[in-house]
Amino acid sequence: MSDDNTLAAYLAENPKMTGVLFTIMLLLSHAGSAVAGHGSDIAGP
Repeated sequence: MSDDNTLAAYLAENPKMTGVLFTIMLLLSHAGSAVAGHGSDIAGP
């Protein structure tokens, strides 16, 4: 096994993908919060 991480090596060769992955993670975290927030508005039986 080699010491370098393949994802780290890929991101070092393609720095634009670091921003793309960060943006995707940011959007997914906001979408998860928005979906979870809608469930609290529903009253029980």
